[in-house]
Amino acid sequence: MVDVNKVFPVMEVGSLNKAPFRVKDRSKAVAEAKRWGELLGVENYSELVHLLERGSEDDSRLVDWSCLYGLRFFESAGLDLVYDGEQRRVEMYEHPLQYINGFEFRGVVRVWDNEFYRKAAVVRRPHLLQPYHLDELQFNKKHAKKPLKVPVTSAYTLADWSFNEYYLKQAPGRDFAEKSFSAKRDFVLDLVDQIIHPVLRNLDKEGVEYLQLDEPAAATKPHESELVVESINKAVKGLRSKIAVHICYTDYKALFPALLEMKADVLSISCSNADTRLTGLEPEKRKGFEILKVFKEYDCRFKIAPGLIDVHTDFVEPPELVRDRILYAVKILDDPEKVVACNDCGLRTRSWDIAYRKQVNLVAGASLARKTFE
Repeated sequence: MVDVNKVFPVMEVGSLNKAPFRVKDRSKAVAEAKRWGELLGVENYSELVHLLERGSEDDSRLVDWSCLYGLRFFESAGLDLVYDGEQRRVEMYEHPLQYINGFEFRGVVRVWDNEFYRKAAVVRRPHLLQPYHLDELQFNKKHAKKPLKVPVTSAYTLADWSFNEYYLKQAPGRDFAEKSFSAKRDFVLDLVDQIIHPVLRNLDKEGVEYLQLDEPAAATKPHESELVVESINKAVKGLRSKIAVHICYTDYKALFPALLEMKADVLSISCSNADTRLTGLEPEKRKGFEILKVFKEYDCRFKIAPGLIDVHTDFVEPPELVRDRILYAVKILDDPEKVVACNDCGLRTRSWDIAYRKQVNLVAGASLARKTFE
């Protein structure tokens, strides 16, 4: 018997575009603060409006308001697990490096669309200057009305996206491939021990429903999948919070069988970007979700959060399409309680108007899917 109250919880994945009132055009900023404050039910939003009308230069107050609006954005859309859309962060790679000694920025690289970050080189053993994301969580705990999930960029991705100068110079090995992997492993595990685990431990002590490790680089080098899993397991050891791992836009087959050893409660993956926009449960209509057969074949113990919303298009998925994507996932995994509803990735590339409509329909689609089990 399926408990409809427990199936298909809807969780936020990560980034959201910066709040619409954080623009230089004062009149537009005021108008957007009013519009979204009313739509999202942000308490006392008139205080922000007055702040913007006066042309305040106090950016810290505007960022606090952004976080509050971010929380209400996901809460009012109806999500079960929320965060602030990473309103305090510059970018998922560059932001944590501000709190770590041992890196030097080398230049700007393009990720996708019009998203860029400053790429760094590790030049000495990393050292944590101060735990990060803690101020975010403390603020959000004071204001959130729903359980929280804190996204944290994990060790393997930080290492993979950096130039490995320090560890490569001292790595043992008879050839470059051997030296390169040895240097990569030392780099990743040092990041776990010196940076990621301490950051997670401090967040865990504050008390939070979920901690999410973001690993977009996880399958870029299939022969290193065991290192990815080893680093995740070491990072989360001894934590009380539930653990989500987010791996987007990759060949998930390349992570097996190593992925079977991952100590996580939920794995968030991308599916909708490769799917069709047609409703229905036929395989040819749900081709983006065929990858779930691999997870079923390996009988993974963790829950799967298949992306039901494509964050790289302005197409707003109807609730019926979201419903069918969920039901197809259930059909493959053969267990409704193993399916969590979410997006392919963060919504940073979409406007708030498009992103909000997508989230409202995500929630509505999950509700329609639950009704089929009543």
